[in-house]
Amino acid sequence: MKEFLNESGVFFAVLGAALAALVPGIASAKGVSKGGITAAGIITEDPSLFAKALILQLLPGTQGIYGLIIAFITFAQIGVLGGSSDISLVKGLLYLAACMPMTIVGYASAIRQANAAIASMGVLAKRPDQFGKSMIFPAMVETYAILALLISILAVSGISGINI
Repeated sequence: MKEFLNESGVFFAVLGAALAALVPGIASAKGVSKGGITAAGIITEDPSLFAKALILQLLPGTQGIYGLIIAFITFAQIGVLGGSSDISLVKGLLYLAACMPMTIVGYASAIRQANAAIASMGVLAKRPDQFGKSMIFPAMVETYAILALLISILAVSGISGINI
């Protein structure tokens, strides 16, 4: 029974890392896709707006990168990337919980940032001189993804020091 509890800890830790990479990654892919569709429409009218439209399109992609960072940190902490991975059930559940801020906020913010970026592309299409102002709207959504990234980094990094 004790062996099962140790092995199930690794399962939950890996589950947390996988969710942190997959869920925001899926939302980022959806957001970047939606942005790309809008950007393509803009550059058919004015090809000179390509670089600005591309910047707005790419903004929702950062959450997928942040989730990947949390997954790598988690894998490094639990020893999956080369070493012993003897994790108790409680510690595995802690890793899972530590990955949840990035998993949940990463998903929600990528979708919402895509919506803000698409609205900003509407501004870009009609008023290209207002690009700097329009970029602030999706950038504000990024703030919450960064906060979730920081919380997950702090939580994942702090678990290895707990002796359970």
